[in-house]
Amino acid sequence: MMRNYLFILLFFLSSLSFAQQTINDSIFHNGIYRTYILYIPAAYNATNATPLVINFHGYTSNANAQMYYGDFRAIADTANFILVHPMGTLDGNNQPYWNADWGGTVDDIGFTAALIDSLSAQYNINQNRVYSTGMSNGGFMSYTLACSLSNRVAAIASVTGSMNANQSLNCSPQHPTPVMEIHGTADATVPYNGSTGIASITNVLNYWVNFNQCNATAVFSNMPNINTSDGCTAEHYVYQSGNNGIEIEHYKIIDGGHTWPGAPVNIGVTNHDFNASEKIWQFFAQYDLNGKINPTYINQIGSNTTVEIFPNPTENFLTIKTMKNLTKATLVYDLTGKLVKTIEINQLSFSLNELDKGIYFIQLNIEEEIITKKFIKN
Repeated sequence: MMRNYLFILLFFLSSLSFAQQTINDSIFHNGIYRTYILYIPAAYNATNATPLVINFHGYTSNANAQMYYGDFRAIADTANFILVHPMGTLDGNNQPYWNADWGGTVDDIGFTAALIDSLSAQYNINQNRVYSTGMSNGGFMSYTLACSLSNRVAAIASVTGSMNANQSLNCSPQHPTPVMEIHGTADATVPYNGSTGIASITNVLNYWVNFNQCNATAVFSNMPNINTSDGCTAEHYVYQSGNNGIEIEHYKIIDGGHTWPGAPVNIGVTNHDFNASEKIWQFFAQYDLNGKINPTYINQIGSNTTVEIFPNPTENFLTIKTMKNLTKATLVYDLTGKLVKTIEINQLSFSLNELDKGIYFIQLNIEEEIITKKFIKN
């Protein structure tokens, strides 16, 4: 459990500084003051509807520990989304937890809905782009929201969480729901193959693949084993062609423990071949409540040897380097799929001064190819 490592984690990270955009606040719900930690990115502009990511802590942990351990803050700064870390209530053992359809008296579904409402009254939240993620019990809570608050939540991602064994019997999503599960095969806390009262990860994936009518066979790839000393490797599974263009993704950490890949500290066997927070946001950024956002360009993300863009990240200018001819105007999209800039044919260096900080995609028509590249403006 993470409580045993909380002191070490906070001590290790206490010297790291972030912009003064972290707010400790609370709401009163069902007779209880419920606290949360809010992170507002520097690029937030009240005139623009902004996505919201809810990041739930694990059992015995807390909002502050999750903010550091499953850290999205740097990503929020570049991608421009609001990040909230709610605090659970105490169970019968006096430990913080989430009532993820476990029969308790605390209404954490209602609390989450009230929290979204409260934040929406203070900030310009994009109501179609609210996402839920979490560690362990926080992953269970994210699945609970996908079942019982899907009218407010566009997509979820669970790290080391699962569903209750019979939860699928009462699960009532109101729209095709993108789901990502990141889980270690050597997880002794929430076993990969399930345990009493906990569904196996295979059964969880099957439920969401069937509900969303995705392809039954996943597209499989091995993640590059970048860190050969972390004691584990990673496999990636994508179940494609679901309703409304959604997909189910699974990162299977071979020999991985009850841990968050890419975390700043190791509390068990932790994969460092990828960063879970980055993968989760890349997954979320593709979807809103209506399904995949502008799939015509988002699916083309990736490197391509025929073209380079630099510097990346950039502040003011971007340059295209290619040995071939541009045949149409170059287009720049934001994360919502909105066209934000059009560049004349064969203009290979151009200003980005009019763009806000964030993640963008540049679509290049190079002879017979259409190539899309991602870049970050700081």
